[in-house]
Order: sequence, then C-alpha cells, then structure tokens
Amino acid sequence: MAAYLIADLDVKDAAGIANYRAKVGDTITKYGGRFVVRGGAQEVLEGDWRPTRLVLLEFPTMEALKRWYNSPEYRPLIAERKAAAATDIVVVEGL
Repeated sequence: MAAYLIADLDVKDAAGIANYRAKVGDTITKYGGRFVVRGGAQEVLEGDWRPTRLVLLEFPTMEALKRWYNSPEYRPLIAERKAAAATDIVVVEGL
C-alpha cells in the first residue's frame, strides 16, 4: 500500500533550503520515493489552514517511507531543513 508524506514548509532561509533541496532528491529516490508535489500553486477551498509551501512525497509502502526518513542519508538533512524552514509533516497510508 502506498504511503505519502505531506509537508508544509515556511521557508526562513532561502539559501539554506536551496542547499537542502539540492541534496534531498537523491535520498528519496534511493528509498523508492518520488515527488508528487513540490511547491506548486495552491488554493484553499475550505478551512483556516494557510499552507506556505506544500510538498507531497509518495513511497511504495509506509515501511519504505520510514526507512528513508530514518536513513543515514536523510537524517543529517533534517537538521539542515529545520534550520532553513519551519515544517509541519504528516504521513498517511494510501489506498
């Protein structure tokens, strides 16, 4: 069953997040993931949520997603992302 990571990034350091973006893609691909959405145009249709920059990742399974998130390749990048952006992240299994 596919699994998705939904992240809302409020970028505080453009250069820092650019450095993070340059490195993160290879780590995602290595664990079978792919970008579905990477900061495109958005519109709120209902509710009070006002996301700033949305990212949606798809992995083949929740296990693969968590292996990526906890991997030795990605763990150091978490600190870089947190230094450059405030981030809310949710993971969910698909159908």
